[in-house]
Amino acid sequence: MKTKMMALVAMVTMMASAAWAAGDTNPLHPGDTSALHPPAGNRMALVVFEDLECPACAKAEPLLEQAERNYHLPLVRHDFIIPSHPWSMEAHIMARYFDAHPTGQSPKLGEEFRQYIFANQSAIYKLNLREWADKFATAHHSALPAFYDPSGALRAKVEADTLLGRVTGEKGVTHTPTIYVVSDSRQEPFVEVIDQAKLFDTIEQVKSALGSKAKK
Repeated sequence: MKTKMMALVAMVTMMASAAWAAGDTNPLHPGDTSALHPPAGNRMALVVFEDLECPACAKAEPLLEQAERNYHLPLVRHDFIIPSHPWSMEAHIMARYFDAHPTGQSPKLGEEFRQYIFANQSAIYKLNLREWADKFATAHHSALPAFYDPSGALRAKVEADTLLGRVTGEKGVTHTPTIYVVSDSRQEPFVEVIDQAKLFDTIEQVKSALGSKAKK
């Protein structure tokens, strides 16, 4: 009897997980702003929820990098997996692996891997993702082991980021990329960038607002 009950519980859990992945249900409620704050020591930052297989994310990547350089803002990335993308999850797990295994020459190996995937996205598919990842590792004097997430800890981090996205902001993240300019302002701590062409304008507006408050 206990065995049958355990099997039933497991089946219900699997069904709920599948429904969640398909976007059919969301037991959490939007309104969480924990991700929408600049890192300690910074007054402003860029926050993006992205999917490495998302063409719109690849298109936005050079703009985000330029904004990061021009304004000296930290770029805070969050994983947000689109369930219909076949190789996205594995690419994000690989990026997490490189985050945790920097080389002496590249302390931000995971960041470089994400940029590399975006730059080559159109040529990548599920069956050759590993080949592209190995090319990257070799070029950076590193290696990607056969089992790069044996405990599932990296996958759990990617899934946790995706769940965080579903409750972030007023309605939760519903598309990628979702970009925010965030600040330490109490009045308006974050602004979503609806039109990517207005990213720099939004940054300038947030900077101006912070400067005005500082003068007061």
